[in-house]
Amino acid sequence: MKTPMLIGIAGGTGSGKSTFAEGLRALFPDDITIISYDNYYKPQDHITFEERVKTNYDCPDALDTDLLVKHLRQLCEGKSIDMPNYDFRIHTRKAELTRVSPTAVILIDGIMTFHDERLREMFDVKIYADADADERILRRLRRDVTERGRDIDGVINQYVGTVKVMHGIYVEPTKKYADIVINGGMNKTALDIVAARIASWLEK
Repeated sequence: MKTPMLIGIAGGTGSGKSTFAEGLRALFPDDITIISYDNYYKPQDHITFEERVKTNYDCPDALDTDLLVKHLRQLCEGKSIDMPNYDFRIHTRKAELTRVSPTAVILIDGIMTFHDERLREMFDVKIYADADADERILRRLRRDVTERGRDIDGVINQYVGTVKVMHGIYVEPTKKYADIVINGGMNKTALDIVAARIASWLEK
């Protein structure tokens, strides 16, 4: 097996990163593996739930990037990895790991995907999902309430207190590293362009 094609997808919360990634996987279901950077949030079993709620999850220090880099290098070497699984309901990792085997194409999506130079250098294609801030907070609100068991006030307080500020400091500036900037996750033109690149890679 040749070295996998690595595609990084960055962008703010609720910008459509996962939607775009899933759109690509739907076109190449047997050839694409998606790795969510969110699963690499550091474990917080050593602190109370109340303290976990107050953690700033929108800065680089909250993520175990060293482990993600190690895992991606292993996948590129043809080795399988045991990926952590983060539980947003309890703000720490689950005990269970997920076995991930290398495929021809590996997508990595997350808000900090382009922040670390080691990651940027690994990507064959870098995509930044851009979206209006109002759209992003509405999508985040819907997701966190319906999928992560949050209450509306908690989501709003977190967004105003850390998410919005950290986006301007750590996420938005990384747009300059992107090869392609898309408007939201349902951008068919961008999907077709990246799909053509993937198809060419698979044919080699």
